Parts: sequence; structure tokens; C-alpha cells
Amino acid sequence: MYQFFPALALVFTLGAAANFGRIVLLRVIGERVVSRLRSLLYRKTLAQEGEFFDANKVGDLTSRFVADTTIVGKSITQNVSDGLRSIISCTASFIAMAWISPSLVLTIFLAAPFIGAGTVIYSRVARRLATQSQKALGALNKIGNERLESVRTVQAFAGEAQEVGRYNAQVRKLFNIGKTQALTDARFFALNGWLGNMIVIGLLWHGGSLVRDGFLTLGDLTTFMMYAVYAGTSVIGVTSFLSELMKGVGAATRLFELEDRKPAISPTLGVRVQSAKGLIEFSDVSFAYPTRPDNQIFKNMSFSIPGGSNVCIVGPSGGGKSTVTSLLLRFYEVNSGTIRINGVDIAKMNAKSLRRCIGVVAQEPVLFSGTIAENIAYSNPRAGRTAIVQAASRANCTFISKLQKGLDTEVGSRGTQLSGGQKQRIAIARALLKNPDILILDEATSALDAESEVAVNAALARLMGGNMTTISIAHRLSTIKRSDIIIVLNNEGSVAETGSYTQLSADKDSAFSKLMEWQMTGGENPHPPASPYRPPHEESETADEEFDVSDEEEIEEEEKESEKRPR
Repeated sequence: MYQFFPALALVFTLGAAANFGRIVLLRVIGERVVSRLRSLLYRKTLAQEGEFFDANKVGDLTSRFVADTTIVGKSITQNVSDGLRSIISCTASFIAMAWISPSLVLTIFLAAPFIGAGTVIYSRVARRLATQSQKALGALNKIGNERLESVRTVQAFAGEAQEVGRYNAQVRKLFNIGKTQALTDARFFALNGWLGNMIVIGLLWHGGSLVRDGFLTLGDLTTFMMYAVYAGTSVIGVTSFLSELMKGVGAATRLFELEDRKPAISPTLGVRVQSAKGLIEFSDVSFAYPTRPDNQIFKNMSFSIPGGSNVCIVGPSGGGKSTVTSLLLRFYEVNSGTIRINGVDIAKMNAKSLRRCIGVVAQEPVLFSGTIAENIAYSNPRAGRTAIVQAASRANCTFISKLQKGLDTEVGSRGTQLSGGQKQRIAIARALLKNPDILILDEATSALDAESEVAVNAALARLMGGNMTTISIAHRLSTIKRSDIIIVLNNEGSVAETGSYTQLSADKDSAFSKLMEWQMTGGENPHPPASPYRPPHEESETADEEFDVSDEEEIEEEEKESEKRPR
């Protein structure tokens, strides 16, 4: 007694220390696995092309980064450890039971086929449900993120009720999947518990017969039953291990889909671009967005932009003006034709190095959470404070000096703390700090007042005096007039005409003149077609005469009726 119990206490102490180390080690390993998965997936996601982001929403992608990686990390660390421990304990128990009575062990194995079949079926169902659950959770996050990011639009249209309804509908889908998982788990574990109890009854009945016939002592039967209970507990642990493992496999499926996906446009392969100065050529370019293949944007479109020139692209809404910039930035690949810069096909260029040579100011500029200085320096992280101040000054960001913290003022999520004009001037400063070879201005001054527009245009004019090529997409006449070349697109996916402002505006029948006339009249046709209900020569003089008192009374009655109707 003085030797055995102290030794046993030492063994238990070592076991507790080992358990402590196991938990700490596995937790650290699990967190490391999750961290690496998130980092890897985020990097892979940022490398995808425009088609991928058209087909996948941000909420679903963030769900994979957060929820799926956590499940996978837990499944392959803590869960695997617990499963291995249960398997070892179960194996040791069965060996001890077989040493005591092989006959009783055979009784247990009679139920093994039923338990095994149930486990296989359950594992498949659990995996499918886990995948469905993660997809539904991703859709729920997508709805929540999109609506919360645009909460002002939702509130402006009093759409809270319908958004809550849309969110609740997705919550119900997730609940139904969880309910199905609960019913599946209940059936499986209840059946296993029942089979376990039946096995105990069978062991007691058969073991009692062996004791009665003298083939087994009562002490051996008691020892055997103790090991059987220990083995049963371990089997439950193995079952839970398989259940959690299948959930991890379901979550890992979504992660591997993203991790294994190779972007159609690799940002790192191709010839590195040292300079994007020179002639830009679009030759027989045809293009349709991958998510809308039936809607052809360009059909054998061709035009050229001389290096160092100031070009303006105009055309009707939906004519593909912004698509030109997306193709030039290699967000998408053309269906046919080529786009060349200084004689080199951009499809053979390194996309990342090409984009470093291009500055973009979008119509709806995107700012990130942080300070004004951080947003301006985003295009050139190595820029010093002096360079940031100069870029802000050139973009006429005079409002910064009126802010209490100046450049260190927080802009809020997506720049919500600033006005549209302020955000646009910060975006212009960000592009100027980059000092690009090609500057793309997509309605860059649309949100500016007249005074700010004049100042920003003057700054842009000074900038355009060098070797930089400027491509403007604009509707404002002031932007169009200062351009060297105007490229007019039509609705057929091709170039209608090109030329200077003086050349195109001089021809009253040109597509440019008609487009300007259409915009200046607010979309109203200054020469409306004749009415199909009367001859053309009867219209202008008789129109007022035909509007008699009876027509006016009918209109008044209709207005009164409409006021009575519930709104």
C-alpha cells in the first residue's frame, strides 16, 4: 500500500500534466491552422479576376474566412485528438475484454454491423447538412453585410420592414437546416444508445449463463462489464469524433473550392511592365461580361489613343465607356481581339505591374476606414507626409484644413463622414500621388461644385501637360472641351466617330452633336416625331383648339378620384 498508492498518484499527476500540455498544444496548433487558412484564403481571393467577384458576394466570402476556417481548425486539432484518444481507449478495452472472455466479445460483435452501417449513413448525411449549413450561413452574412453597408439607402426608402423580412427568410432556411441536423443527430445517438443497452443485456444474459455453467467466475464477469462500460464510453467518443469530422469536411469543401481556384487572369504571371507610356490600341475587341454572355458590350471595336494625349470617351448610357477602363486594367479578358500598349499585348503583361502604372478615379470613389492621410497614401504607401500634403493641395482638398484633426481625420466606413465632393477630391489626390503613366478619370468631377471643379480641372490640366496619357469618361462639357481627342461610342458596341471637339461639334449631323443635344435637352427630343393619329400638317395649329372644356373636366375628375384612393 505504501508503494502502490504513491506510484498511482504520481501516474495521475503525470497524466494531468500531459493533459494540460495536450490542450495547450492543440489549441495553439488550432489557432495557427486557422490563422494560416484565413491568410491563405484572403490572399487567394484578392488574386481573383472580376468574373469571380461578379459571381460571389462579399458576405459569403467573409463567412468562409471566419466560420468555415474555425470549424476546420477545430476538426483537425482538438477533435482529432479526442477521437484518437477514444479509439485507443476503445481498442485497449476490447483487448482486455478478449483476454477475459472471447465468447462475450463475440456477442458484442454481433451488433457491430448495425452500428457500422448506421455510422456510415450518418456521416454522409452530416457532411451534406454541414455543407448546406455553411452555404446558408454565407448567404445570411451576404444579406446582412450588403444591407448594413447601405443602411442609409434602406432607411431613405423606408425599407426596414422588407429587409427584416428578407433576413428572416434566410434565418428560417438556416433554422430548418439546423432542425434537420438535430433530428438526424437525435435518431443516430438514440439508436446507438438503444443498441448499447441491448448489448449490455445480451452480455449479462450470456455472461450469467457462463457463470452458472462454471466457465466464468463472478469476478471475471464484473471485470469484463467494467471494461465494456469503458469501451462503450469510448465508442460514443469515436462517434462524436466522426460527427465533428464530417462537419469539418463539409466546411473544408467550401474552403478548398476557393483555395484550389486558379484565377483566369493571374496577377503575377507575364512580362513585368516598367512603363505604360506610349500608344494604346484597341484592335477588333469583342467583349461580353462572363455573368451576362448574351449581352455583347463590344463587337469588333477598334480605336487608338496616342501616348501623352488627353482623350475623352463619350457615349450613351450602357455603351461600354467604363468597360473600356476595366479591360485596360485587365479585370476581364477580351473574348476576341487585342489591346496593346506601346505595341505589346496587355494579355502578355504582368497584371499587377500594369496596374501600378495606371491611376484611377472612379465616379463613385471608394474610401477605406482610416484617416484621410492613409486613404491618400494608399496608392503610394512609401510617400512621406510632404508628398501627401502636396497631392491634397493639387486636388484642391482645401476642406482638410478646416477639419479639427486635418489629415488625421477619420473618414468612417466607406467614407461616410465626408460628402461626395470631398470623397472625390481625396480620390483624385490618391491618384495624383501615384504619379501614373495612364490616368483614368471616370466622371471624376461629377460630384464637385463649380468652384471646386474649376480648381481641380486646373490641377489636372497642369498634370496632363507631361507625358502622361489621360483617359476621361465624362458628360460634362467642360471636361469634354479640354480633351485632345473625343471617342464617341454607340449602342452597337463600336466606335461611331473620333475627332477633336471643334471638328465634331462643327458637324451638326455627327453622332457627337446629337449626343450633346440629347443631353442638353435632358433626354427630350427637340424635334418630336409627328403623331400617328393625325396628318403632320394638322398638328401645331390645332393642338390647343382640340383640348376643349370637356377634356379638362375629365382630367379634373380623374385627379379628384386619385386623391380619394388610399396611398
